[in-house]
This record gives sequence, structure tokens and C-alpha cells, in this order.
Amino acid sequence: MPTPSPHLPPERSTPERSTKEESTPDGSVPEARAVGGPAAGGLRIIRNNTRDTTTTDWATSRHSFSFGDHYDPDNTHFGTLLVNNEEFVSPGRGFDTHPHRETEIITWVTEGSLVHQDSEGHSGIIHPGLAQRMSAGTGIAHSERNDSTAGLREPVRFTAMWIAPDESGAAPSYAQQDVSGELARGGLVAVASGDPAHDSAIRIANRSATLFAARLPAGVSATLPAARLTHLFLTTGSVRLAGAVLGAGDAVRAGDVGGESITAISDAEVLVWAMNRRLGE
Repeated sequence: MPTPSPHLPPERSTPERSTKEESTPDGSVPEARAVGGPAAGGLRIIRNNTRDTTTTDWATSRHSFSFGDHYDPDNTHFGTLLVNNEEFVSPGRGFDTHPHRETEIITWVTEGSLVHQDSEGHSGIIHPGLAQRMSAGTGIAHSERNDSTAGLREPVRFTAMWIAPDESGAAPSYAQQDVSGELARGGLVAVASGDPAHDSAIRIANRSATLFAARLPAGVSATLPAARLTHLFLTTGSVRLAGAVLGAGDAVRAGDVGGESITAISDAEVLVWAMNRRLGE
């Protein structure tokens, strides 16, 4: 029997989520019990070392929200973002075929490359700068493995993000698009979105959510887009935001922000979800 994958909780293909509103009576973002670190200008910081971690002999998975055996009823999701897992997978290893349903899954590789295959016949090699989306819809099974066939003998590192779709019952689908050129031009790049206002590289089935990515050389800034709910995750480097210093693996959750500057202290890569509704709305 294979070791249960940290990427997929045993006996559960989609995490159970509370649909209670993530706001206090005055509409502000609450200070969830699992969220650590000081507030900075109304932003809530989640430090890398406060995340739950699942490990096997070939993989490490760091969870921003409740996942698998790690459950906290006060930290199940943010906006419509259900999962933000940072995965490290050893050479020649990976997640065997497993099912998903009714979830938009966006995969962003930071180091190495990842081989994807699914039950709908889609396949691809995901590398840094390539945005990938799998819409699970009514049901799909897929595998993800470190691309050791390319001669890479280092762990692949990637962020797996799950977003709730607006509607259930859609057919499974797949898309990928290289955005390396756009990232090299600087600023935030709309990587995945269902918002008609954003011409993103790939489309998702959520009209109120957009994923932006930026690669910022040291000393360069980008501006947070206006959104009702914002989730920022730093994959590499260090940045300054609202007077706080963030390092790799740190995250920020905020409500009603826009216009704030993110400035790279060292070369950095950031992933920013801008969302305009809460789960269940």
C-alpha cells in the first residue's frame, strides 16, 4: 500500500470547508487562531514557520490552511482560496494517480519541473514561468511527478492552489501557458482569472478571483491590486510591505487593500490572489 500523499488527504479528494463568513461584525478580517505574526498596516502576516507540515521519505508539504490530518476550524480557507500548499518532491518520485472534483487547481513551479498526466488525456511538463490550471469539474484523476527524465536530480518545488468554482457540474478541463516573457517585463502579471476585467494567461471558473505573479529584482516595487480580499504568498526572496519584512514562505491575508507597494529587498517572486467574494456568497 503506498504512503498516503501529503498532496491528497486520505479518503478525501476535496477538503471540507466551513462556509461561515470570514469577517467580524464590522466587516474586518478576523485574527484567525492559526495566523501568527504581527499585524502590519491592517495586514495579517502568516510566518513560514507557523504553517503545518506533512512529511514522507520523499516529499514535504507545507500547508497554509487545514489539510489532511491538520485541521483547524478557524483556518480552513480565505475568500475562495481553499488550499495553498508548498510542495517539495524528491527526484524520481511523485504523487500517484488520485482524484479531485469541483475544484480549480492552479500549479506554479518555483524550482525544477513537474510532469502532469490526467484521466482526460492531458499531459504536460510544468516548469518555472509556466502557469497550469486543471479544472476538476465533475471528476478527474491525475498524477504529478518530479521530472527526473529531464536529467534533473534535485527536488521539484511548487505551489498548489485550489480555488472554489462559481458553479458545480462543469466538465473537467486543462490549460497551461508560459508567462516568462510577461514576468520579465516586470510588475504583476495576471496569471489565472475568471474576472472579465482581466485578460489572464489562463482562465478559471471563478469570476471574482485573479491570481497575479511577479518576479521583482532587488529594489524594484509592484503595487497590490484593489480587492475585497487579498492573499499574498512569497515563494522566494524577501520583500517589504507596509513596513514589514517578509521572507520566503511567508504569507499575508488582508481585506479591502489596494495601492500598497511591495518592494523587493532581495530578488523575489510573489503570488497574489485578489478576490471579491467569500466562500458561500
